Amino acid sequence: MKLELHRIEMPLRNVFRISRGEISVQEAVIVELHDNGDSGLGEATRSSYYGHTADSIVSSLEQLAEDLREYEFTTPESLWEFAKDRLSQNYFALSALDQAAHDLYGKRHRTSVFERKGLSWKNVPHSSITVSIASIPEMLEELQGFAGWPIIKVKLGTDDDLAIIQALRRNSDAIIRVDANCAWTVEETIRNSYEFAKLGVEFIEQPLPVHAPIAAKRTVFEESALPIIADESCQREEDVRQCDGLFHGINIKLCKCGGLTPAFRMLDEAHSRRLKTMVGCMIESEVAISAAAQLAPRLDYVDLDGAVLLARQPAQGVKVHRGSIARPVGFGCGVHLDSSLV
Repeated sequence: MKLELHRIEMPLRNVFRISRGEISVQEAVIVELHDNGDSGLGEATRSSYYGHTADSIVSSLEQLAEDLREYEFTTPESLWEFAKDRLSQNYFALSALDQAAHDLYGKRHRTSVFERKGLSWKNVPHSSITVSIASIPEMLEELQGFAGWPIIKVKLGTDDDLAIIQALRRNSDAIIRVDANCAWTVEETIRNSYEFAKLGVEFIEQPLPVHAPIAAKRTVFEESALPIIADESCQREEDVRQCDGLFHGINIKLCKCGGLTPAFRMLDEAHSRRLKTMVGCMIESEVAISAAAQLAPRLDYVDLDGAVLLARQPAQGVKVHRGSIARPVGFGCGVHLDSSLV
């Protein structure tokens, strides 16, 4: 097998702000995995919160390249087991490799990833679109640009969180979900949950810091007027079990868990525990979005707007238009690189 790596910079349509910072350009690493005339694509983006840069992703994958040259590819799952210990310090890199392996396998065997998993493209939830943190007039202006989207996800963690949701509700009939990105206290979460419930908010994502005491998480779980969805608190497979009884659902991101291989197992575990399931994304191109979309037929909620937020990207794959996720076209993850942009 041969690895080909592309470092790219992708400008955003607008500055994207959350409680931890802002970006206007996203850096990503696109992985091309070649084997016996077939190839597959995967992607990982930088993340200051999780401590991964384009340099660290490239470095981790380059250290694996020599081992891969003699590796005999059979299934994505086998490759994941082969690579997981070698990439144990960089699950973003592992995710990109695993996405590429699933894409390669599907293209070789002329099947899509979701069909290989026994799924059909039916009852696929709509995706939300994200309104990032800004002044209320700026957030309302951004909201206007998302007219026609049935679900909006609002980044919070400011002194004006309630006023923001009140203003957005006055100007939109869309379903509203809120994401506090670890910025609230127990008291704020419970208080906001009751106020937001009156405004038709559907759920709250990750209100408390990851390392908040278990007792604090349990209090929020038991006393919140709205469902609480784990994001930063659910990074790896083992976290699903730990979320049971502390959250009402989990948000799976491929980059956090190490790719599609563990993501499908996380869905199995979550369903066995009757936890709601969601797939999320970073600001990513259609390479990573197309991979994550393979999970969509098994999900309760979807947040796959990452590519929509980009002004330019290096791939053509699964499209998300006003929340509707198009059925993947072709085999694997249904994604193809625009070689002129890498």
